[in-house]
Amino acid sequence: MDFTGFPGLSGKTAIVTGSTQGLGADIARGLAAAGANVVLVGRNAEAGRALERELDGRALYCETDIGQDSQIQRCIDAAVARFGRLDILVNNACQYADRGLASSREEWHSTLDTNLVSAAIFTQLAAPLLPRGGVVVNMGSTGGKFGAAGRALYPASKAALLQITKNFAVELAPAGVRVLAVSPAWTWSPSVEQLSGGSRPAADAVGAHFHPLGRVGSGEEIAAAVCFACSDAASWMTGVDIPVDGGFSILGPDRGISPRAWFKELAP
Repeated sequence: MDFTGFPGLSGKTAIVTGSTQGLGADIARGLAAAGANVVLVGRNAEAGRALERELDGRALYCETDIGQDSQIQRCIDAAVARFGRLDILVNNACQYADRGLASSREEWHSTLDTNLVSAAIFTQLAAPLLPRGGVVVNMGSTGGKFGAAGRALYPASKAALLQITKNFAVELAPAGVRVLAVSPAWTWSPSVEQLSGGSRPAADAVGAHFHPLGRVGSGEEIAAAVCFACSDAASWMTGVDIPVDGGFSILGPDRGISPRAWFKELAP
């Protein structure tokens, strides 16, 4: 995919949390290809340094525990020290462990701290450095919009992230800073790769039941949406969620299939 067509990203600096693997790494690659400098945030030093080398001068790996305010501030300071500015924050880091109604208080606290509170604190500490035209992108999910049995922690955290996107957009608008969310549906990522046994065709075959476009998404497609949100092409957008979900969110529980077809399937 060609990432060079997103206006206004060249020379800017972006922090991407949770960017040592999976979707976060794809977002970092997309921003770097669009001309931005990228600060890679995560705790997997080996993967982070490998991606830093891959991006060849456009990246800085900063090992960070986003559950610690002091480490968040250290990361922000390192970004400015290395690249001289901070323009973009992508709150992507999250954890997926979820036992639904059976989840303990400690599990609730852990998930919300990583997926929600750390994004809020990162935004709080980065905001004073963001110039007019600065952007915060929160990574939402279709999981935060619909009910699902056996899940509670992850959906609740993503739903709350979509809400604070609106609140922070209003609060930061006078400073000329935009806040948006990007919400993928099923995307080829480490979690889907594991569920499908490493088979992209199998993932697409299952995903076709729930995505009108007939497949799961790719990390590049999500990265392109993030680059658009951060670019001058989206300069009149703030406080909204951009669904990048292959049509997942337009379907109801009937999966877009008419009653006639369902009854025909059940007929003897």
